[in-house]
Amino acid sequence: MGNQRVSFKRYVEVGRVVLVSNDESKNNLATIVEIVDQNRGVIDGPSTGVPRQVMAFRNMNLTGFVIKVPRGAGTPVVKKAFEASGVKEKWESSKWAKTLKAREARKNTSDCTLMALYFAWDTCADRLLVDRFRIQVLKKQRRSIIGAAAKKVQA
Repeated sequence: MGNQRVSFKRYVEVGRVVLVSNDESKNNLATIVEIVDQNRGVIDGPSTGVPRQVMAFRNMNLTGFVIKVPRGAGTPVVKKAFEASGVKEKWESSKWAKTLKAREARKNTSDCTLMALYFAWDTCADRLLVDRFRIQVLKKQRRSIIGAAAKKVQA
């Protein structure tokens, strides 16, 4: 009973950094500055280009980052705290951000690029098969050499 798992750790709170999930500011970071009610909050992202606005919590994803800002803080205060905490650099190095960047890159690739990548992968896979076959042959040769040496020792 003492070792229970917590279902979630990211709470809606003032200073929580969020990822906007549907708006013209999609995939940009912002900070919760004020909680309007249980469904909406005021967000501000002066460093990332998200204007100060009221947004529903269902349109944002809570990240694991929290910065220290007072409730109802103005844009200059939020910008200063956001840049001082280094959240943007931490976000860029997170797996979540890398996944979003890779998804965007995949979405923006042309058919020609995809075909070139496919052929490069296919050639690489063929090389791996050849290497595996070569390793198997070397293992068989090694076994036969060891077997022959063992027979000489026994004789």
